[in-house]
Amino acid sequence: MLSTQARYHARAIDQALRAPLRAASPPGRILDSWRRSLQHQLDPACLQGPRILSRYELRQHQQAAEDFLRVADGELGALHARVEAADYCVLLADAQGHTLDYRVSDRLDDECRRAGLYLGTCWSEQEEGTCGVAAVLTDRAPVTVHKADHFRVAFTGLTCTAAPVFAPGGELLGVLDVSAPRSPDDRRSQLLIQQFTRDSAQRIENAYFMHSARGDWVLCGHAQASYLDTQPEFLLAWDSNGRLTGLNRPARQLCLAQLGYLPQRLDELFGRDAPARLQEDDPEPLRLGETQFHARVRAPRPRTGVVIPLVREALETEGEQEPQVSQALATALRLYRHGLPILVTGETGTGKEVFARGLHQGGDRSGRPFIALNCAALPESLIESELFGHAAGAFTGAQRQGRDGLIVAADGGTLFLDEIGDMPLALQTRLLRVLAEGEVLPVGSAQARRVDVRLVCATHRDLQARVAAGLFREDLLYRLNGAVFQLPPLRERGDRLGLARRLLGEECGERPAPELAPQVQEAILAHDWPGNVRELRNVLRYACALCDGVLICLDHLPASLRPAGASAIEPPPEVDGPERRSILAALVRHRWKAIPTARALGISRATLYRRLKLHGIVMPHRQPED
Repeated sequence: MLSTQARYHARAIDQALRAPLRAASPPGRILDSWRRSLQHQLDPACLQGPRILSRYELRQHQQAAEDFLRVADGELGALHARVEAADYCVLLADAQGHTLDYRVSDRLDDECRRAGLYLGTCWSEQEEGTCGVAAVLTDRAPVTVHKADHFRVAFTGLTCTAAPVFAPGGELLGVLDVSAPRSPDDRRSQLLIQQFTRDSAQRIENAYFMHSARGDWVLCGHAQASYLDTQPEFLLAWDSNGRLTGLNRPARQLCLAQLGYLPQRLDELFGRDAPARLQEDDPEPLRLGETQFHARVRAPRPRTGVVIPLVREALETEGEQEPQVSQALATALRLYRHGLPILVTGETGTGKEVFARGLHQGGDRSGRPFIALNCAALPESLIESELFGHAAGAFTGAQRQGRDGLIVAADGGTLFLDEIGDMPLALQTRLLRVLAEGEVLPVGSAQARRVDVRLVCATHRDLQARVAAGLFREDLLYRLNGAVFQLPPLRERGDRLGLARRLLGEECGERPAPELAPQVQEAILAHDWPGNVRELRNVLRYACALCDGVLICLDHLPASLRPAGASAIEPPPEVDGPERRSILAALVRHRWKAIPTARALGISRATLYRRLKLHGIVMPHRQPED
């Protein structure tokens, strides 16, 4: 039996849609969304909460949006700090409406969960009707959906303010949402939250722009020169040939307003001599139509981020690097860009998935989804639904609205199938159809859907032997092995020390990475590394946790890596070793002040004094001890 509140809400929606010009009617965008919600056959009196992704589904979507989540992380924390005291939580959803990141105070956590505000919740209009995230997904503009504006009565206690975040190419990256489980009835109470949300969404968008365009030239523009470094309004990126590779929203709007179209090249905006003029020390303000603004240009930078623990930065790293891996990645990238399927083989832990991510991030689809599935990690009954999706009611337990599979989720991007050698034979046949015809048929559906995916597969098995044993289709093997790359085991690589240093840099983040003592370098070179790169990363993570100085010694390593009979006692320091040089450089840089020096080295002040005594370094204002 429906509650009085549910009946009243359903009646209010019906009356508003019958007489939309009433003074009390909600905004036109809300009315339009209500009409679509009815077309989706949703019930406004339904009290059920939103659908929540399984842990596996959530992890897959988070992996697909890895760069986006990493870039947005700091701004999400800053935004939550601004609104936490007023009992708001912060959500970040992807372009399909899945909540991938979520910030809420401990005291509000239970109340937000009961209201449907939680990690992994799904907010598409087709499933939940009118709500903040769904409205932005549909209209691609900021919105406040306040209390009874929500289509379903289950959410009418909420107020949700949301804003879109766009990629440099103009496609929707996701939605930033600030919500509260209770608030005043007056919609005007949300004006400040609206400003906070729009500003934070713009900052995330600009940060993602700079991250994505780090290999290109970038113009930062603003009407006031003092804002160029901190709050640029216009962002444009172009490659070495002058071809525009990205424009942020204000830049797009400016081009459309002044030119009537989106240009393809930089010289269409500022003339053929623009690159030279923009690189001057103090360039003149730029003019586009009637708009004048100051500009500063940032030169291309080596691509950073999660590329490969095999080849640190795309293809430009020199020095300590395994030529076999470097050449493999260079060749694979060229083939990937031409649409050839890539098969990566090698022992467990050699970095096959990271190699695949490197192809995706270094290729022409870096701004599109990267979807990964481990074919050996799921039972056969689940792989089919996960990969191909299913229609509504296709089987017992199927989601009521149906579900897109991972192949559809990867449309326009890269699909990575790990341990492809363990895929069941029946599914191999269906995958063959996807590769041959470029379309996917969900379980229980008679209608196929066109998809465009780049396929990268990996396995540690001998697929030819699997074919001979009748466990793998030969025709599928020939579809997959357009290009085969075998990653060498770590024990055969000549760049083990260089790789260890690069992984240390990743583990330490912002703080300086410690050096490797000579005995540690010898241990790394002598170890057999049965777990390959994965084992090396774990060892270095272990060492970083124990090392409170700037030198990793033998006693910081797991026992399995210490040579037999080696003492765990720290060896005496070198007369002019790397740790002593690092400490002296930091002391000079910080004018021999202990606290800022210790902070710069990532150690406590007490540890700094111990290290000073160990290395015989005397502070100018302290007398040496007898």
